[in-house]
Amino acid sequence: MKMQYKMLGTMTFLGLMASLGTAHAQGVIKIGEINSYKAQPAFLEPYKKGMELAVEEINAAGGVNGKKVELIVRDDNANPGDAVRAAEELVSREKVDVLTGSFLSHIGLALTDFAKQKKFFFLAAEPLTDKIVWQNGNRYTYRLRASTYMQVAMLVPDAAAMKKKRWAVVYPNYEYGQSAAASFKRLLKEAQPDVEFVAEQAPPLGKVDSGSVVQALADAKPDAIFNVLFGADLSKFVREGNTRGLFQGREVVSLLTGEPEYLDPLKDETPNGWLVTGYPWYGIQTPEHKAFFLAYHGKYKDYPRLGSVVGYSAIKSLAEGMKKAKSTDTEKMIAAFSGLKVSTPFGPVVYRPEDHQSTMGAYVGRTKNEGGKGVMVDYRYMDGAKFQPSAAEVKKLRPAD
Repeated sequence: MKMQYKMLGTMTFLGLMASLGTAHAQGVIKIGEINSYKAQPAFLEPYKKGMELAVEEINAAGGVNGKKVELIVRDDNANPGDAVRAAEELVSREKVDVLTGSFLSHIGLALTDFAKQKKFFFLAAEPLTDKIVWQNGNRYTYRLRASTYMQVAMLVPDAAAMKKKRWAVVYPNYEYGQSAAASFKRLLKEAQPDVEFVAEQAPPLGKVDSGSVVQALADAKPDAIFNVLFGADLSKFVREGNTRGLFQGREVVSLLTGEPEYLDPLKDETPNGWLVTGYPWYGIQTPEHKAFFLAYHGKYKDYPRLGSVVGYSAIKSLAEGMKKAKSTDTEKMIAAFSGLKVSTPFGPVVYRPEDHQSTMGAYVGRTKNEGGKGVMVDYRYMDGAKFQPSAAEVKKLRPAD
């Protein structure tokens, strides 16, 4: 009899522990995040810090729907197959409630397809290719950051105003670079029908042969250059271009170059007067940005990069979506994100029902070498909502859900 009581007591104890474990699991919202941390640290280390700051703020304020938020991060090794395997593991083993992340556009597309196949909610934070919300768009995927089309559309009016006829184009030869170059050529041609594209260089990502690229562009004798290179590729291109005088007397329009991740490393090699999109954190005086800057600097004793803003805004977006949905259920999250309004360091953004693209904008300005350091000057914020195609245009671009 004593043995029966002992067994019963043990079973009761184990049952109690199991129920407590279940209760604990039910008290946490798990966000699965996948990114190219080892391959793209300049952007993604600040990005991760931005995410962690958002999680800390959300949990300090009581969490979401009464539950704490937990971030579970995986590295995709800059490989679409690894990204999909990480997504499988996060969904099946870690039992995450939602997925977010990705930096490189071809990986963003792989995760967009995963979300469609598995019918699982995915917020693409950073990848810029238009296909994520247009040709390959699906009901399970939303995107935060301004797309290649949007950012190019912000640059084209000033590019057309330069009245330069002969343009050269240089871009990394993968989805993001191809998408950006195609948008620029199309939009500039529409704004300036007499424009000619006299040279095109598309080196592999991370493997630019800057000498041959710069020489090929110089040989074409363009009046202006559109550049889409970033990171180490950009630094090599700028160094070689400065050495060979490629930029002298030529206008340069350069996507992303004003982001501190890519501008800061140029230091005293920073070219003057390039038209760029970027993030002049040192000069943004809006209340939303001031609050973000103080919180970020207070936590990390460092200034934010654009990655910090994107990571922070992605987690805040997911939290707002969950609050609106009162759930993390995929179908309820899809409905909640349609027209969702979120406060970000760049001000309020809205996730459009038409193509699941947020209206987050970007800053456009000129580069300046200020005492051996690259900064943006004469910048202005471009509201993303003003640079998006109409609902009717989107309907032609995007498959029916």
